[in-house]
Amino acid sequence: MSTKLTVAAIEESTYVVVAAFTDEDGTAVVPATVSWSLTDIDGTIINSREDVSETPASTVNIVLTGDDLVATAAIDSLMERVVTVSATYDSDYGTGLKLKAAATFLLEDLLTIP
Repeated sequence: MSTKLTVAAIEESTYVVVAAFTDEDGTAVVPATVSWSLTDIDGTIINSREDVSETPASTVNIVLTGDDLVATAAIDSLMERVVTVSATYDSDYGTGLKLKAAATFLLEDLLTIP
């Protein structure tokens, strides 16, 4: 599942991506494990943010800031970034089931940051 976020991040600012976990009935659940990675649209890892572990909760706030939101290309003033969340969970369908979802957002290059 992929989601396109509608609010752009600002270069070197703070941006929060919220991951909320629900079961097949839409009820909030706490996964057994949660991790995330930050990449550009080509899959290149940004700021060594690969498989970052989070404390499992029904809602996890992924806080991106500073070097997570540095412009890496001078091609355009807007670049795409992707946060990919991976989790394992238990449900009526089994245990240790895998979940993977991605959220894509734009990063606005301010062009004046040295």
